[in-house]
Amino acid sequence: MRFLGRVPIRTPTLRRSPLLPFSLPFSPQERIKSVSPKAVVLSGGPNSVHVEGAPRLPEGFLDYCSAESIPVLGICYGMQLIVHTLGGEVKEATSGGEYGRMPVHVASDSSVLYAAQGKHSQLVWMSHGDEAVKLPDGFVCVGKSEQGAVVAIENPSRKIFGLQYHPEVVHSERGGETIKHFLFDVAGLTGDWKMENVLEEEMEKVRRQVGEKDHVICALSGGVDSTVAATLIHKVLGDRLHCVFVDNGLLRYKEGERVMSTFNEHLHLPVTKVDDSKRMLGKLAGVSDPEKKRKTIGAGFIDVFSEYASKLEAELGHKPKYLVQGTLYPDVIESCPPPGKGQKHSHTIKSHHNVGGLPEDLQFELIEPLRELFKDEVRAMGRLLGVPEQFIARHPFPGPGLAVRVLGDVTENNALDTLREVDEVYINAIKEYGLYDKIWQAFAVFLPIKSVGTSSWLSACLPV
Repeated sequence: MRFLGRVPIRTPTLRRSPLLPFSLPFSPQERIKSVSPKAVVLSGGPNSVHVEGAPRLPEGFLDYCSAESIPVLGICYGMQLIVHTLGGEVKEATSGGEYGRMPVHVASDSSVLYAAQGKHSQLVWMSHGDEAVKLPDGFVCVGKSEQGAVVAIENPSRKIFGLQYHPEVVHSERGGETIKHFLFDVAGLTGDWKMENVLEEEMEKVRRQVGEKDHVICALSGGVDSTVAATLIHKVLGDRLHCVFVDNGLLRYKEGERVMSTFNEHLHLPVTKVDDSKRMLGKLAGVSDPEKKRKTIGAGFIDVFSEYASKLEAELGHKPKYLVQGTLYPDVIESCPPPGKGQKHSHTIKSHHNVGGLPEDLQFELIEPLRELFKDEVRAMGRLLGVPEQFIARHPFPGPGLAVRVLGDVTENNALDTLREVDEVYINAIKEYGLYDKIWQAFAVFLPIKSVGTSSWLSACLPV
């Protein structure tokens, strides 16, 4: 659930709006009431309302929202949950469901949810196997898909609305407009959130967490996230921050020297480079499964940081107990359910090395000032902190490095060296043609297949 009220935490749907949502995954009703929500968004998920153990609303929750005049918007599973809870009927779609981008037709001239825009069509993103076949009393259908499925419902008198599609993704062409209308016009919220507030809040958290004499190690990759995290922590702790840049043999072409040069010349951060490439590549030899790669690399990083902490202990007289990571909210979502968080209804997409890839016996307390932010927000915070644009504008690069861009064993077929050179040529080409800043993410991939071609005018069978 997403509760928009007094307590500020953000969500991808609203990352460009001046609002801060607060997330409470299926909490008891008293916990919900304690944050005094001004609006509620019931988010989507992979579950079915018919499956035992699927997420349920607290008893009487929708009645509480209606009594307090709190608008509710259910998205995807959230809409099905509203229908099921209030006595409607949800069934498995006879057509097999709807997936991908497709048009929907707004079927009402006076829909509150669509701001009385009249009947029209718009492209949206679908991803559902169940559908509402009977609406609860008081609800009307205001939108249908081309296949005839109910995709938008509302009960204006109770301020309860539902969308079967995903308005929060960029593929839904007017989704952001619909959400903003729900928040600002229907719910009457005011947009007074600023990134400056988040920055100061995170800095204050660090001041409270870290003692006056404590030292902190930062895992620095050279990417946007860890760079912004390190800059924020350095602003608070100064020379009590010790950044470690690990060359694990999985970096891009000349990445190590380029990153260290930029850190020294522009950010003036205290950075130590550690070469762990031989040990890491030895651990990855024979490993093809991407999940195993991620977990192996995550554990390897922690080994390096633990060894570095022991060296600092000899110098400082005490061992640093904190580790800073540039973990983002998508890392947490995709690695869910994260260990110890008690979240049961998220499915793991992939284990990020800094979340699901961490060992259970972690020897550090984590400091993750970006854990509830998305990439766009991290870039905005970086600009506030004065991080050079050349860092801010860098394309995302995975923590496990080129290991997850080589399909198969990274130590075979000269895969890493080949990929480095190809990736360098490709990235330079899109920069030369002015495309780099127009593309969210671009990279080359080494595939475990070969094709016949020519090399130096001779026939050859080369990697793709």
